[in-house]
Amino acid sequence: MHVAVNGTPITEAAINLETQYHPASSVADAREAAARALVIRELMLQEAARLGIRPEPEPGEPEDEALIRQLIEQEVYVPEPDETSCRRYFEKNRDTLRSPLLHTVSHILLMVPEEPLAREAADRKARDLIRELDGDIGRFAEFAARYSDCPSREQGGQMGTIASGRTVPEFERALARLTVGEIAPGPIETRYGYHVVYLEARAGGEPYTFEQARPLIADYLRESVYRRGLMQYVQVLAGRARIEGIEIEGAESPLVQ
Repeated sequence: MHVAVNGTPITEAAINLETQYHPASSVADAREAAARALVIRELMLQEAARLGIRPEPEPGEPEDEALIRQLIEQEVYVPEPDETSCRRYFEKNRDTLRSPLLHTVSHILLMVPEEPLAREAADRKARDLIRELDGDIGRFAEFAARYSDCPSREQGGQMGTIASGRTVPEFERALARLTVGEIAPGPIETRYGYHVVYLEARAGGEPYTFEQARPLIADYLRESVYRRGLMQYVQVLAGRARIEGIEIEGAESPLVQ
């Protein structure tokens, strides 16, 4: 793969090293993404040099990273979201603008490998434990200490309060269907195994007022404008440069995400 920016080559060694940061369905796709990221990086470093930017790195920041950061700060303008834009977004998305849903949970985890027979045995064991508990919350900690494969067994199976997005999706979906104050009627299956679950409490999920949502909306709009501006800037740089070996799609590089 021959790749160059204005005559400056992007070496095979550099592409090979960068490839590890670009997981893809094939090695070829990963290498292409790596080469694209390195081309964008080289475009920005060359532009910083052309503009005479001197690196002023923050503590622990490499000089090349400082140059790219300073170039973006100088060349990509990000206006502050105004009240009208924030209110418009709020009105269009008010149903999804809610406080995080919180679940206070205890569990007994029966961890199993991927073998079907082992998973079936763990499923049966979890159902047996649910039957033995028979809804008796007072014995849950005892059962967790005795049977759970999770370190939380030392705390009687207590996982604490879990916010939305802080656990695996299959566990979170199941929590949303459970009744507060009860042991789940059946085990919850996740990639880790089978869980016997006690849902102690549920809170949150209330709609935000505009005043509560405004900082979140402003951050989102600011980030959206920044990404669009950076993508357009990269495309301008690419349009002025002589790039060999690859086409630039600004939105596909981590530099603009």
